[in-house]
Amino acid sequence: MTPPERILFPPEDICMDWLHTRRPGPGLRNRGSTCYVNVILQCLTYTPPLANYLLSRQHSQSCDQEDFCMMCIMEDHVRKIMYSLANAVLPRAVLKSLRFIGEFKPDVAGDAYEFFCCALHAMQDACLPGSTVLDVSSQTTTLIYQIFGGFLRSRVTCLRCQAVSDSYKAFLEVLLKIKAASSLTAILENFVKPKLLNGKQCMRCSKYRKKMIASKKITIHHAPRVLTLCLGRVDVRSSRKISELVEYPECLDLQPYMSEEAEEPLLYSLYSVVVHSGETCLAGHFFCYTKARSNFPPHREKCVLGRQSDGLWYKMDDETMDDCDIHTVLGQQAYLLFYIR
Repeated sequence: MTPPERILFPPEDICMDWLHTRRPGPGLRNRGSTCYVNVILQCLTYTPPLANYLLSRQHSQSCDQEDFCMMCIMEDHVRKIMYSLANAVLPRAVLKSLRFIGEFKPDVAGDAYEFFCCALHAMQDACLPGSTVLDVSSQTTTLIYQIFGGFLRSRVTCLRCQAVSDSYKAFLEVLLKIKAASSLTAILENFVKPKLLNGKQCMRCSKYRKKMIASKKITIHHAPRVLTLCLGRVDVRSSRKISELVEYPECLDLQPYMSEEAEEPLLYSLYSVVVHSGETCLAGHFFCYTKARSNFPPHREKCVLGRQSDGLWYKMDDETMDDCDIHTVLGQQAYLLFYIR
């Protein structure tokens, strides 16, 4: 990977712990088909490093964009949620900007994963200096990439001479194929399992100067601070929804799926889950479970394998906000999983 020529946001300025403790904010009103927007706004609002930055108003104080700016919109939204005493609010500014965020309309149902991807990329664009031409590596040093971004390594190995070719790709989220797996760990194991390349996919070997049978293995080369996983529930062949339950842990060790081995585990703690209810992917309803601001001091709440945390979980279903326990959270037909390191 090529080192960046410029660091747009210093990683040491990111605060992973909540700077303040408050009760969870209000629910979000649904305009009829905007539940997919509401769940992502709630998950982003309760992402500590992002919320800390937005509440500081650091972006808007220096923003020179005259029209649409997703970071300014999110800053206003998060501040409204954190300081509002209302039971529910309408995310009016976000809904008015749907056409700038992506191909979304307030009166047409959308997909939560698609909106999440578009919202992140809109915030990423807002973090890039408009008048400066940046190298690709520098573009992955914005606040958004410092929080959500990581790198995948694709290693292709010639099975005859064992020659290796590596390539890297930046990501803000990871889409996983469910197939017949019953657990997140099984899905991740399949994700990093070497795949055979033959036929048209064969690797052109530099030693033999012709295409040879090879294997391809994808691993996580650089882990993000916030890991977002989408459990792909669309059957590509039939276009039907895959409704099987997939077990996922509250505490996830990402080390087995990294490019380089290490003795210490790489632990992540679950803090948000998006659920889609409905028999098909084209219809239904989205709601989420989110761990709101903990009453514990910074670093008090640790992620330990096999031990459940004492964080405060809430079911957020549009305007409705209900507290719940971790057993309820872990028993859902999850669509999106948000983990924080």
